Amino acid sequence: MSSEPHAWVTGSSSGIGEAIAQALLDAGWRVTGLDIAPPRIAHDRFAAQRVDLSDGPATTACVNTLLAAGTPEAAVHAAGVLRPAPLGAIDAGASELMWRLHTQCATLLADRLLPAMAAAGRGRCVLLGSRVADGLPGRSQYAATKAALVALARSWAAEVAAQGVTVNVVSPAATRTAMLDDPARAAAAPRLPPIGRLIEPSEIAALVLFLLSPAAAAITGQDLRICGGASLAR
Repeated sequence: MSSEPHAWVTGSSSGIGEAIAQALLDAGWRVTGLDIAPPRIAHDRFAAQRVDLSDGPATTACVNTLLAAGTPEAAVHAAGVLRPAPLGAIDAGASELMWRLHTQCATLLADRLLPAMAAAGRGRCVLLGSRVADGLPGRSQYAATKAALVALARSWAAEVAAQGVTVNVVSPAATRTAMLDDPARAAAAPRLPPIGRLIEPSEIAALVLFLLSPAAAAITGQDLRICGGASLAR
C-alpha cells in the first residue's frame, strides 16, 4: 500500500459515511467522497464528487471518470436511506429507491472497481449493511436490500480473493446519525441496543478502517456486526 493510499467513500456528506471519510483522512489516506449532498469536509486530501448514487447512468459515468485517473486502494459504500413501511402500506417508489441506492449502486461500483483492483493485485471493499438484514417488522424492503449486500459481498469476495482483494460487510444497529431525525421514519423509532445507547458513527469508522488495513488481509466475505448486543438471543 502506498504512503498515501486512496479510498472512495459514498455517502460522505453525513452520518456514517462522513465519519469514515474523516477517519481515513486522519489516518493519512486520500479520500474521494461521492454524494448528492454538498460536502461538509474541508481537507487538502479530500475531493468531492457530486453524484446521485440512485441514478445508475450517472453513477456509472462517475465511476468511469474516477477510474480513468487510477484505481483506488479501497472503496466504502456507505450511502443509504431508510423508508420503513408495514404490510399494507409498502410504497413501490420508496422500495425502488432503497434498492437502487443500496444494492444497484454497490453492484455498479463493484462491477467496474473490483476487476481493476484484482488486476492491480490489491484492494479493499466494505459495504455498509444493517443488523436489520435478519428481518424486522415494518422494515421488509430495507432489510431485503441490506440482506442482498451480504450475498453480493460473499459472491464477489470468492471471485477476487486470490488476487489480494477483500470484500466485507459492516452491519450496524441503530446509530446516532441524522437518519434518526428523517421525517420519513417518524413512525418507526429506533430500537436502543442492549448496551443502553446508540452506536456512534466513529465506532463504525474504526472497524471499517481496520478492514481496509493490511492487518485485515485474511478477512473477506464476512458480515461483521457492530450492534451493541442487538443481535444476541434474549
